[in-house]
Amino acid sequence: MRSFMFILIALFSINAFAQPAYPSEKNLARHIRYLASDKMKGRGTGSEENVKAGKYVAKTFRKLGLTPLGTDGFFQDFTAKVRRVVVPDSLRPARNVIGFLDNGAENTVVIGAHFDHLGMGRQGSSKADKPEGQIHNGADDNASGVAGLLELARYFSQNKEKEAYNFLFIGFGAEELGLQGSRHFVNNPTLALAKINFMSNMDMIGRYDPGRGVGIGGFGTSDKWPEIFKDVKSDIKFFTDRAGSGGSDHGSFYAKQIPVLFFHTGGHDDYHKPGDDYEKINYKGEKGILVLQIQLIEKAMQLPKLQFTEVK
Repeated sequence: MRSFMFILIALFSINAFAQPAYPSEKNLARHIRYLASDKMKGRGTGSEENVKAGKYVAKTFRKLGLTPLGTDGFFQDFTAKVRRVVVPDSLRPARNVIGFLDNGAENTVVIGAHFDHLGMGRQGSSKADKPEGQIHNGADDNASGVAGLLELARYFSQNKEKEAYNFLFIGFGAEELGLQGSRHFVNNPTLALAKINFMSNMDMIGRYDPGRGVGIGGFGTSDKWPEIFKDVKSDIKFFTDRAGSGGSDHGSFYAKQIPVLFFHTGGHDDYHKPGDDYEKINYKGEKGILVLQIQLIEKAMQLPKLQFTEVK
């Protein structure tokens, strides 16, 4: 009996170890609660808390064994121009955080999300009546996307597969100030843009509503997306949009004629307000969105490098 129990335990352990490192609600909650806590004071560009958020992303990349591909380790520093503010315009230090998963492939898939938000309401475009001095935690916008970025990095780096493409995981800075981090990257790439297959962006994926579903933009940016989306099965309701430009970091890649996907669960009453807190995140829904995204990425990687299509 003891030998039989040992065999059962061994088989269970092997099976559990063999399972892919799928996204975890627990991990998503841990990342979002840290990034969107009051102690992070809204992660405004140029703030000490924004630096901490970038270091958190870099620390996670390092733990996952990703290769630094910034200009200074994982970091790519730049200067952001602050506009639309309740204080005078100014220049502020900002950075992207870049980690590379080398599968020895010719081309690379980019997965991105921005980690900055509106800070204490003195920069960006708060919709609060009296924003100055209020913490804008940005749990959905965009701690949810960063958590997704980190979980996808964990999945693709820990799934024991050598994929047909490399991966470049990027946490973008200064998105709320006009996509400045992603624009800086595409104008100063640390990996040749010609080697990028497509870019997948997550911005506000934390408020999944089963009635609406998750919107996926960029469907028109390659003639292969309809084939890739065909027969995809998911518990998550989704709909597609052809546009490749728009108000998030994928737009910078689209402008360089790179196919994109953009995941977004839509606006809500807390958008760009102090009430965007981690307690309101739909963690189960976000996990489902990431599993859907994994399916699409893995199907896309079965094809040759995608060709760009301009959306008229």
